[in-house]
Amino acid sequence: MRKILILISIIALFAACDSSSKMTKSSSSSHAYPPSEDFDLTNSDTKAILIANQVMNAQGGYENWKNTHYITWTFFGERTLLWDKFTGDVRIEMNKDLKNTIIVNINTGIGKAEKDGVEVTDKTELEKLLNIGKSVWINDSYWLVMPFKLKDSGVTLKYSKEGKTEDGNDADILELTFKDVGDTPDNKYEVFVDKSTKLVTQWAFFKTYEAETAQFITPWNDYESHGKILLSGNRGKGNLTNIAVRESVKETVFREL
Repeated sequence: MRKILILISIIALFAACDSSSKMTKSSSSSHAYPPSEDFDLTNSDTKAILIANQVMNAQGGYENWKNTHYITWTFFGERTLLWDKFTGDVRIEMNKDLKNTIIVNINTGIGKAEKDGVEVTDKTELEKLLNIGKSVWINDSYWLVMPFKLKDSGVTLKYSKEGKTEDGNDADILELTFKDVGDTPDNKYEVFVDKSTKLVTQWAFFKTYEAETAQFITPWNDYESHGKILLSGNRGKGNLTNIAVRESVKETVFREL
């Protein structure tokens, strides 16, 4: 009898440990991370924020995203970007016959550029190119890392409804709008989060908040590990390629054209 009681106690102990482990895993799947300054917490809803937390965790977690230093990728074959997340420096190389390169800091707007292989020294033309460079980064980085930016400054995030992706998978649909940020603050996105994986698997773009018909709908497929985070490059008819996360780069890459 004593042996039976001891056995039951051991089984109960393991069951408790297993239950605790499951609770920890369940809790971590929605582990909250701090929103960016000026994230619209007031007008965002709790369910949408919870799902944003789950997305962040599914793609590697906030700490791993925060500690990711350099990201490089090619945007639909048109241009290649190298982004220093820590400093805000971006190098953009246009993939055309003639050499065009822009180096700009997205925080200060300071940088340099070359056109047709010749450095631009005219202040007016340089300023124009640096502004183009920042706009390119805003657009191209959003196509790559949007799931990490669901709680960015100026973002309002709301739970819209349950639905299915064009692939037929069940998803929670978030509505993402902007306030006084970016080049196109009137845009709206519907972000489809897979109910099982908690990964963003589709988005729909609307030119304005009031628009009822999406300008386009594309998948977010083929997630792969890069560094300690997951990134997707498959957008259906087009792809983001040459994606890589780096811990170091050539020290002159943001100084020399």
